[in-house]
Amino acid sequence: MTAALRQAPAPAGAAGPGRRDRAAARRPAAWRRRTLRALSLLAFAGLWQLLTAAKVQFWVRFDHLPTAVQVWQAFGRQLATDQYWQDLADSLRRIGSGFLLAAVLGVAAGVATARSRWASDLLGPVLEVIRPVPAIALVPVAIMLFPDNEQGIVFITFAAAFFPVTVSTRHAVRAVPPLWEEAVRTMGGGRWRVLWSVVLPGALPGVVGGLSVGIGVSWICVISAEMVSGQFGVGYRTWQSYTVLDYPGVFVGMATIGLLGWLTSGAVELLGRRVTRWLPTRPGSAR
Repeated sequence: MTAALRQAPAPAGAAGPGRRDRAAARRPAAWRRRTLRALSLLAFAGLWQLLTAAKVQFWVRFDHLPTAVQVWQAFGRQLATDQYWQDLADSLRRIGSGFLLAAVLGVAAGVATARSRWASDLLGPVLEVIRPVPAIALVPVAIMLFPDNEQGIVFITFAAAFFPVTVSTRHAVRAVPPLWEEAVRTMGGGRWRVLWSVVLPGALPGVVGGLSVGIGVSWICVISAEMVSGQFGVGYRTWQSYTVLDYPGVFVGMATIGLLGWLTSGAVELLGRRVTRWLPTRPGSAR
């Protein structure tokens, strides 16, 4: 009896020794990567401090830039103010509103133009004409269309993310192998069953890629719109710091924008990995 139990295969859901060994082997590699990334940031900050403290002038001039220490001190002072957190909340609200709207409508437009000839003929030409126009160039249009600046900035954020999401979704849907659809149709599946069971899951990796690009472009445009026509927000405060020659404050705004973009893009990619975890992963792929 004991020998039989010892030789019996482990349940399918149980983690065997091989799986545990592989997970243990990956942990040191993950820590090495995190350490290397942290060291790269420290090296960048150290080089910045060295060039600005020495006021190096060689092709580009570092004598007018604040040092990394000065920016760090200004960052600490701003963290203690209510105004900094209010600007942060305002920019995040604008990004959230515009990006969520762009995600919903962009995916819908991408699927429609990829699956319907009528939608492609009616919407495709209009989208292709508007798509090359930079979203920040729509600031005058937003000012004329909307009664207040807040709605105009959300519109610019939406326009910035809409086209990357739409184009990525359209290409991802068209790349789904027709054989998958035929397999579902032979089993009696209709158009909606094919869409929900084959097309959308098959296109999901491409959709996630478009969302990741869209959130980054949204940050670029919302900050630019806040600088041009905003009355509050991270972009507006960064421009105000420049107008009063508060250069450490300018770099605090830039660092804040970079951190916000990094965190929101990481959140989108993390969500994408969760919803596409059924996909096989490459050994050593970036996580």
